[in-house]
Amino acid sequence: MLFDLRILKERAFDHAIISIGNLSVGGTGKTPLIEYLIRLLIPNNTVATLSRGYGRKGKGFVLASKRSNVKYIGDEPLQVTKKFEGVRVAVDEKRSRGVQLLLEKYPENDVILLDDAFQHRYVKPGLSILLTDYHRLYSDDHVLPSGTLREFRSGAKRADIIIVTKTPKIFSPITRRRILEELKPEPDQTVLFSFLIYGNFMPLYDSVKIELPSKLTNILLVSGIGNDYPLREHLERLCTELFSLRFQDHHPYTEKDLEKIQKVFRDLPTQKKIIVTTEKDMMRLKTPEFSSILKSLPIFYIPIEVTFHGTDKEIFDNEIINYVRKNKRDH
Repeated sequence: MLFDLRILKERAFDHAIISIGNLSVGGTGKTPLIEYLIRLLIPNNTVATLSRGYGRKGKGFVLASKRSNVKYIGDEPLQVTKKFEGVRVAVDEKRSRGVQLLLEKYPENDVILLDDAFQHRYVKPGLSILLTDYHRLYSDDHVLPSGTLREFRSGAKRADIIIVTKTPKIFSPITRRRILEELKPEPDQTVLFSFLIYGNFMPLYDSVKIELPSKLTNILLVSGIGNDYPLREHLERLCTELFSLRFQDHHPYTEKDLEKIQKVFRDLPTQKKIIVTTEKDMMRLKTPEFSSILKSLPIFYIPIEVTFHGTDKEIFDNEIINYVRKNKRDH
């Protein structure tokens, strides 16, 4: 409200800055979209990401590296750091300071991606992307504590692009029209529809050779993410019975948690079983202090990517590329 009343001031930068966020608490698929944007932009641009580093220890501006510890930069920044060469990944709870320091340290930068920044309005992005979960649209939701919204639905008007995430792979024009009627976008807003693609099971440790059973009877899903229902639906198609151990989003795993995981897994009544976790959880689990326990278990993670329905991909790609091209600075 203070920003809307212009009592608190937004800072605009003469630079390409794209914000990705949501109105709700919990996972709408921000990290897969950040990764999509990196893949789209990195061939022709120098790219940086900036987030607050949710759940990290310490404060201030930190630039991530391959040697960074998840405790000090957070799981999502570490995931991006390890997956993409040449992308500068920074964390700072004060976004305005973070942008300023990135531009001072890397004047050759072409674009900064602000992760989970829809409510962090001290920085005014040049392009704002709002995500909403297909299974819980912000138009059907309410502000905390009666719902999961961080702010009123009217805040969606600040977005340039609205993406309905985690839709079914088979998506009818009738459903698209219904959702558009529910969201009631402004005339200048672009509304697009995306879905998730799941990769193959990847072993937590490359050095440990684990054979996947030819036919899985049981999968134990271990997750500490905002919404795990799309992954549960995917895994249910790959096994006879799915078991789940759910932790809070960004949960800092402990040795006691691992002992619990180990016990639940060993109690499953079959030999054709594995443990599956998410890429984000993998960042918090794959630490030196846990290796002695986890290396004895058949544990895999499953990477995900986001893509769009029909012509939405071309529309989105063009809007992003054109925005960055128009706002590139002369270095």
